[in-house]
Amino acid sequence: MTAHDFAPLFGTARVMVILRDLPPMETVRLAQRAWDLGIDVVEVPIRTPDATLALRAAVEAGKDRGRRVGAGTVRTPAQVRQAASAGAAFTVAPGLDLAVADAAVSYGIPHLPGVATPTEAQLALDHGLIWLKAFPAVSLGPQWFKAVAGPLPELRFVATGGIDAGNAADFLAAGVRVVAVGSALSDPRQIDRLAELATTPA
Repeated sequence: MTAHDFAPLFGTARVMVILRDLPPMETVRLAQRAWDLGIDVVEVPIRTPDATLALRAAVEAGKDRGRRVGAGTVRTPAQVRQAASAGAAFTVAPGLDLAVADAAVSYGIPHLPGVATPTEAQLALDHGLIWLKAFPAVSLGPQWFKAVAGPLPELRFVATGGIDAGNAADFLAAGVRVVAVGSALSDPRQIDRLAELATTPA
């Protein structure tokens, strides 16, 4: 077990929704809908100052439901501080920056960095980062995960980037622990179809 262990946060979750660039009320509405459908893990990216308000609103709504919310697009130690002050349960980044990972530890929250190569994955693993975000997953393809699992079987991947209800099952079948869906949620039918994956035994 490491400081960046996501197993207690994700539990048996197979799907995470990413609620990006939405007003606080809409963020809360979609988060609650996801929770109602059995999708327990929610990420709110904070790439703009206004997005921190949406994160804070989702965190407060999650407290009432016993759900914890993470902060995405966390690229600097300063953003880690913003995420922590808003109550984020974890942080997620598009790339691998070990200083950001260390900053998250200093606030007592795990960090999920993005990787796209075995070299990055090994560097992260050597730093105690076992849970990694593979981004952009749709460009890497499901077979990438099977290939990387050979030399680096300890790693646990969250697939992000281009994932939707149509291809999520392929990534899960390839060994991905969690699929994260963001842009596809602009289609209101997506969340219901994803809920089926979230509640289907692995």
